[in-house]
Amino acid sequence: MARDTIFALSSSAGRAAIAVIRVSGPASSTAIRGLTGKGLPAPRFAQYARLRDPENGAALDDGVVLWFPGPKSETGEDMAEFQIHGSRATVDAMLEALAKLAGLRPAGPGEFTRRAFDNGKLDLTAVEGLADLINAETEAQRLLALRQMRGELGRLYDGWRSRLVAILAHAEADIDFPEETADALSAGFVHDVSAIETEIVRHLSDGRRGERTRDGLSVAIVGSPNVGKSSLLNAIARRDVAIVSARAGTTRDVIEVHLDLAGYPVTLADTAGIRSSGDEIEIEGVRRAVARAEDADLRLVVFDATRWPEMERSVATLATMPSILVLNKVDLAASTLDMTFEGRPLIAVSAKTGHGLAGLMERLECQAVALLGVSSAPTLTRLRHREALESCVAALRRSATAALPELRAEDLRLAMRQLGRITGRVEVEAILDVVFRDFCIGK
Repeated sequence: MARDTIFALSSSAGRAAIAVIRVSGPASSTAIRGLTGKGLPAPRFAQYARLRDPENGAALDDGVVLWFPGPKSETGEDMAEFQIHGSRATVDAMLEALAKLAGLRPAGPGEFTRRAFDNGKLDLTAVEGLADLINAETEAQRLLALRQMRGELGRLYDGWRSRLVAILAHAEADIDFPEETADALSAGFVHDVSAIETEIVRHLSDGRRGERTRDGLSVAIVGSPNVGKSSLLNAIARRDVAIVSARAGTTRDVIEVHLDLAGYPVTLADTAGIRSSGDEIEIEGVRRAVARAEDADLRLVVFDATRWPEMERSVATLATMPSILVLNKVDLAASTLDMTFEGRPLIAVSAKTGHGLAGLMERLECQAVALLGVSSAPTLTRLRHREALESCVAALRRSATAALPELRAEDLRLAMRQLGRITGRVEVEAILDVVFRDFCIGK
């Protein structure tokens, strides 16, 4: 079916040395002819051209033009690309000129990628990987997104789906010809289904590494009031993020800082001091602090060396969870301190002088690597992947124990449908708008 031809600025907005404008659709060749006044360049070869307004012939810019005839293009359609000087005025003039051509319109968010998906150039996991690559802020995020964009997850899920198709064919044969196939089916059906189930369960048991890498490792700084949590946050961030005061209870809400530790994303959150209080606002702050600490992947539990080993009972409880124990203000404390808590070592630091911070950062980096380190196997990155795979496993287990061949076959179809929903092979209209909504225009 014929579609509109779309165009957009695909490079970053604002002043730049070079700007890239892309066009996709059946009128892409018209865009090149209309702005250059010449024929099409050789496919995938750059051609220098003087670009002019299609209505009055006024010069717009001197730039480079490329022609990508479909289906051998990023979107699977005819595409054109204009590389021009990156001033705002030049870009605006080019976009206005393209809008004057019949059949062309500005693209919406993610519309180029949506067309690539519709034309089979990308599956849905690759689309999500592309979105993550655009938004990657750390090296680990970049590598994870690149692997997904190149199809690692899609190939894994399609492989499982292909194997289920073969198993389903035998299951349906058992329905039509029970006398001829019953023995052979019963001998191999449960084994084959269980093998795929085991592989999926192993894939799910990844400690949520992919999701944590994509979203960032969540680390909460917790402790009693005035132990120096906010000072420690500022010292780690190397800037004044949180207000520091000698008055207890200054921090009432959660303050976040995003860090890049050894190439891994970390979200460090300063929380309210945990203590019993009669102040309504402080009570809410403490509630949020405890909730954030319980939900975090890791905790920095901070103690005051000048009051050690005094602590609130709830702080001691949090210290028993996966955490790094920090003894702050050691510059003000006595020289001899017990540097353990229930047999676990404490890291001695001074947020004021910087003493011990290097060791603390090294420990944080080691924990980030341990929790986020990406394995050689493809790693799932989204909750929707996990939910679909869990539903797939449930269907496979039902199929393996079903009493009737019709029920076996139906549960296999349900399992296949869940895998197809991840890659976009079946029934994904409900989630497509969500996936493409957050793409930038021009991609």
